[in-house]
Amino acid sequence: MKRIAVLASGSGTNLQALLDASCTGALNAEIAVVVSHRGDCGALPRALAAGVAAVSLPLADLRDPAVRAAYDRQLADILTVFAPDLIVLAGWMLILSPLFLDRFPGRIINVHPALLPDGVGAEVFTSQGTLPVLRGPRTVRDALRHGFPITGATVHYVTITVDTGPVILREEVPILAGDTEQTLHERIKRLEHRLLPRAVGMALAGVPGEEH
Repeated sequence: MKRIAVLASGSGTNLQALLDASCTGALNAEIAVVVSHRGDCGALPRALAAGVAAVSLPLADLRDPAVRAAYDRQLADILTVFAPDLIVLAGWMLILSPLFLDRFPGRIINVHPALLPDGVGAEVFTSQGTLPVLRGPRTVRDALRHGFPITGATVHYVTITVDTGPVILREEVPILAGDTEQTLHERIKRLEHRLLPRAVGMALAGVPGEEH
């Protein structure tokens, strides 16, 4: 059975979607380890409850290049012990360095709470026409601020340039009148929970991505 390592920073709902899919057989893979840079990350107790190894690996200084390089080496070393076929960023909030990416070429995917194109383009084609691409950590807020009619979620391969890797799956979420950041984020999360296990299965099977 293929093995997955999950990196998470938040509540762990995307991790839970993977755990559930693995448990039911919808995802033919096992989660081998979950790692977080935050000791209070909700994903860690979810992993332990499922009998999965959980590793808290705090980052001492986000801005010190030497500390960060040492951290990425340690993180890569830990993951290597678990021999993952795929690394899944499920709400991971640290940008991974080229040093880390080189250790796992073509084996890292990310779920992003907005619509992304393949590559570095500044626009994405949608059912509502062409829209500016939203990258970075505040995409839900930005979609509302810009008055977009839709947003969505994308699962993509991780490359050196953030949020630009090849798309595996992408799907739209309508923005409704009266939406707040919280209500929109919850609908995007529900989509992520559906897309991510499927995209992981595709990545493990080597199936080319498809856009929606």
